[in-house]
Amino acid sequence: MNNLRQVAKSQTLLLNEQSRNIEVSGREIFKFGFGQSPFPPLPAAVDALRVHAAAKDYTPVQGLLDLRARVAAFHVDAFGLRARAEQVLVAPGSKILLYTVMAAFERADVLIPAPAWVSYAPQAKLLGHTPIRVATSFEQRWRATPEAIADALRRKSDAGVPSLLVLNHPGNPDGLSYTSSELEAIARVCNRHEVLVISDEIYGLLDHRGEHVSLAAYYPERTIVTGGLSKWCGAGGWRLGVAVLPHELLGDFSETLVGIASETYSCAPLPVQMAACEAYQWNSATRDYLAHQRRVLDHIGQITARQLIKAGVNLHLPTGGFYLFPDFTPFADRLHRAGIHSSQALCERLLADTGVALLPGDAFGMAPDHLCARLAYVEFDGAHALAVSRELRLDRPFDDAASHVLFAKTVRGTLRLTQWLATL
Repeated sequence: MNNLRQVAKSQTLLLNEQSRNIEVSGREIFKFGFGQSPFPPLPAAVDALRVHAAAKDYTPVQGLLDLRARVAAFHVDAFGLRARAEQVLVAPGSKILLYTVMAAFERADVLIPAPAWVSYAPQAKLLGHTPIRVATSFEQRWRATPEAIADALRRKSDAGVPSLLVLNHPGNPDGLSYTSSELEAIARVCNRHEVLVISDEIYGLLDHRGEHVSLAAYYPERTIVTGGLSKWCGAGGWRLGVAVLPHELLGDFSETLVGIASETYSCAPLPVQMAACEAYQWNSATRDYLAHQRRVLDHIGQITARQLIKAGVNLHLPTGGFYLFPDFTPFADRLHRAGIHSSQALCERLLADTGVALLPGDAFGMAPDHLCARLAYVEFDGAHALAVSRELRLDRPFDDAASHVLFAKTVRGTLRLTQWLATL
């Protein structure tokens, strides 16, 4: 058919399907490409979902009032933000909320750091907006600096078009966070240029030290904080996302978002909203659940990163979430001699030669010839890891024997990768 939009399938989902197909053939695959939480959902949320499985009614588009009140209180308790129920919008996943916020504008320039999550730029393009990349570097820990944001704003073709910045931390694909001073500096430049920020904090509760700071703490008047159950609550397939709007955007803007929602997804599923009511409670059970996840992720993240750094890969130790963003630039000459000149070719060869599945850097907005990739270190049994962690005091690390059992496949896959690099 003519005049169809050119929309590529999400590379994350595509890689997961390719890995499954190879695995069916009997080969061992190390699925480091798909970023899904390995942990089971919070038990109280599972119980609530079971109890309310037969609930079938439509809910208010904005979400159940009780859930919105709990989400607001949760953000106050967990992150110290100012929030009330009327500022919260609930949807079937945070992904559609990002799209809805962008869709509120007829035209917009969307500033997106490189690297950044794979769907930000395609969503902007689908809406007819102009994506503008904010340059980062390994030396700057892949952080979007105020100077880089200001440079991106100078590249706007029309100063009268609204500017949106999508900021994600802890980051996908880099596993890194911003410091308070970095956030303050970003807030100043955004305030000066009246930039609306979508602060994607879906991994905020998985900061490995439990010290996540929201940009909204420094720029509350124009920061929309998005999150959901997929990462910290291990419930990606439930599709439950939340957005906390600034009080200053209530009125025309929030009504526009609700209008778009009413004409597209209608509402989030009622049984999942009921489950989320149990998840969004800042009680001892939730805090304990998070503390053990963080301890597990920090432990295996450090092991994996240190293996790669020792092998000569450019890499920063992770501080949150469950990703690494290895930069293979030190191996560029050897990779070129092997006929590998792009991140796509690098990942294809790695999968074919070793069974290690990584997602290429160009999926995250990097130049195709930049030899980098995302590694999700979640190839382990999360339920077992949580059980072992709970047997230990939180101030005690996993011993070598426990690590060997719990994270054997992640460690083995990382070893396959480093051995392959050594043979180039």
